[in-house]
Amino acid sequence: MAKKLVVKDRERCIGCYSCMFACTRTWYGAVGIEKSAMRVKNYPGVEGAFSVRVCQACKDPECAAACPTGSLRVSKRGFGVELVKELCIHCRKCIKACAANALQWDEQEQVPIVCHHCGVCVCYCPTEVLAMEEVG
Repeated sequence: MAKKLVVKDRERCIGCYSCMFACTRTWYGAVGIEKSAMRVKNYPGVEGAFSVRVCQACKDPECAAACPTGSLRVSKRGFGVELVKELCIHCRKCIKACAANALQWDEQEQVPIVCHHCGVCVCYCPTEVLAMEEVG
């Protein structure tokens, strides 16, 4: 059965960015967090909370519906999206349409960075914030 990435326990995030480093290294062979398909954001203050944004693996993704060229389309798995880079016109309508504010933008290549729901980020999260969940 297919699995998707989920945020299991947001409160446990310590902001180490290990998940983002793992994603970037796995899919782009790069060191850094800029090309990660997910984001960990910190909110300064006394408690220093973190917010983890991951693709929600929508069955009818708004980001794909907003794409005027069909560059983003529903993945062959039936949830989430895949990118046809050659069709992208760099309009960013997909980014604006993502209700979860989880779709990331590659500033270098000027295309969206889509989550493959591979689970590599889960393997590197030291506090078990992330998990893979069966899609039913």
